[in-house]
Amino acid sequence: MPTPTTSKSVCVFCGSRSGDDLAFTADAHAMGAGIAAKGWRLVYGAGDVGLMGTVARAAQEAGGDTFGVIPQHLVDWEVGKTDLTRYIVTETMHERKKVMFMNCDALVVLPGGAGSLDELFEVLTWRQLGLHKKPIYIVNTNGYWDLLRQLMNHVAARGFADESLLDFLTWVPDAGAALAGIQDTLDA
Repeated sequence: MPTPTTSKSVCVFCGSRSGDDLAFTADAHAMGAGIAAKGWRLVYGAGDVGLMGTVARAAQEAGGDTFGVIPQHLVDWEVGKTDLTRYIVTETMHERKKVMFMNCDALVVLPGGAGSLDELFEVLTWRQLGLHKKPIYIVNTNGYWDLLRQLMNHVAARGFADESLLDFLTWVPDAGAALAGIQDTLDA
């Protein structure tokens, strides 16, 4: 079992629901376990439901360091996971995203809904504005994010973003590919 460490941290954005494909849960489990196995810290939204709960439990089961951030108004709704290594309750959603972002070296987006998209677009916008250079990985489990990728290409093609925006996102088919890519990026 790896020794918890905070040398590197990976922020995972994902659903507070599990979705309709068992592969989503499998990738969430693989991501949490993989982060722990590499000795990295998991940073996430502190929920104990859906893919959020899966990624956190997998990291914990593998002996990983976990850092959860949740706004007060979601503590009951997302069932705040209080048995994390570090559990922070914020006042607002914006503060939650800021704390998560400031405490990570790389970002991963697993399948999710509007909240995951909100988190992705905020960090992508910050990257576009030159506010950070952290890698952003989109885990496209069973093609879940295919339409998002089409939308991003459409936005650039129609002149509402520079083509360079597309280079800020690394699209991978599964958690294993994301973990390998992050390893290469963090080691560089």
